[in-house]
Amino acid sequence: MSTPFIAVGPFIDAKKLAGLDDEALGWWHKGMPRGADGMTARGFVDSRQRLADLHTPLLTLDAGAIKENLDHLASWCADHRVLLAPHGKTTMAPQLWADQLDRGAWGITLANFAQLRIARAFGVRRLQLANSLTDPRAIEWVAAETGPECMIISWVDSVDTVRLIEEALEASATGGVVDVLVELGGEGGRTGARGEPSALEVARAVATSDHLRLVGVSGYEGALAHTASVDSLAKVGAYLAEMKAVHLKLLEEGLYEEGADIILTAGGSAYFDNVVNVLGECINLPAEGGRRVELMIRSGAYIIHDDGFYSQISPFSRDGSEPFRAGMFGWARVVSQPEAGLAILDAGKRDLPFDEGLPRPQAISSRLGGPMSPLTEAAITAINDQHCFMSFDPDADDVSVGDVVRLGLSHPCTAMDKWTLIPVLDETEGDQNIVGLVRTFF
Repeated sequence: MSTPFIAVGPFIDAKKLAGLDDEALGWWHKGMPRGADGMTARGFVDSRQRLADLHTPLLTLDAGAIKENLDHLASWCADHRVLLAPHGKTTMAPQLWADQLDRGAWGITLANFAQLRIARAFGVRRLQLANSLTDPRAIEWVAAETGPECMIISWVDSVDTVRLIEEALEASATGGVVDVLVELGGEGGRTGARGEPSALEVARAVATSDHLRLVGVSGYEGALAHTASVDSLAKVGAYLAEMKAVHLKLLEEGLYEEGADIILTAGGSAYFDNVVNVLGECINLPAEGGRRVELMIRSGAYIIHDDGFYSQISPFSRDGSEPFRAGMFGWARVVSQPEAGLAILDAGKRDLPFDEGLPRPQAISSRLGGPMSPLTEAAITAINDQHCFMSFDPDADDVSVGDVVRLGLSHPCTAMDKWTLIPVLDETEGDQNIVGLVRTFF
């Protein structure tokens, strides 16, 4: 049988990716200039457009930061003998998935059936669904799609889920088999079997199934903690230790699919170092029949990173080493100053993330692409659908109607989903060059 680590050829369809550059631009692309209407994405970039040619509200990506972040985690994973299956739901951008795959990522992790279909449409050949299959149509599709040219693994966290998949495939014309990981959860967390006994019960149900193959254990420690406090890290560590115990018990009982390599996967963008510290030992523990045990992390936010939540909790920020760099910025124009020390900006919840902290004013200019001056005493105090409320000290910061504010942002997952097309800027000062356009599929 095919194992999750078999070479399956090119990992993404280069021709399909190139087709994105041939898409026409138009009024439906927020932030793009009127002069771009009718141009292709490739033609727009080749015409050497600049930041000043765009308009607010605007989200941009930083080419240098993204490249640095990609290389940084790829190198770290190689050094620690860890597989990376980055969570594609962060960006839903096949162009960025390709950059991750080109740097050695095993495949792409996704959250739901719709996202899986997008990835397959772009030819991604190794996929992980970090969720349980419960929609009969999705179950049938995954079973039919899996084969020599495509590996899809998904999660199960209950005997009911195992039964549901069994029934769906028994009823389908094609039948089929799906590879699954038993998901361990934690008290107060999200999905996942609660505790080792429940996880083992699920694994035993999979082992007796005609339509499922058990190839590993999965979990998400980020659902259990949200800070880098001692208590949070201890909670994460205890959970990962339980994952390890489940894995060892599955080996002991011989519940893994015979002949299949084994995957242990955890690790979002906040605690992947802890995952390696606890579960990395399992890589060296022999499995019967010479099977490999692979540890896979699923960090997704690292590629864009931020100036908020992840900048504080990322392992490379916590350990004092070289941190990831923020690879996204918001740009908003002052449209009103109705009171002293208050500026209303033309970007809001429809444009910028706000769920993990409000945007942070960083610098200001009289025009988009113009010389920037730092904002020293400014803060976003509230955000509406289409506006930000920026307080500032008139004695410290010079703010006028029409000025453009650059904003540091928190949480790339809820920044990218507000834009279908995002300009990528180079690292020149002031009026930066547009060196790419990233297309998203949310």
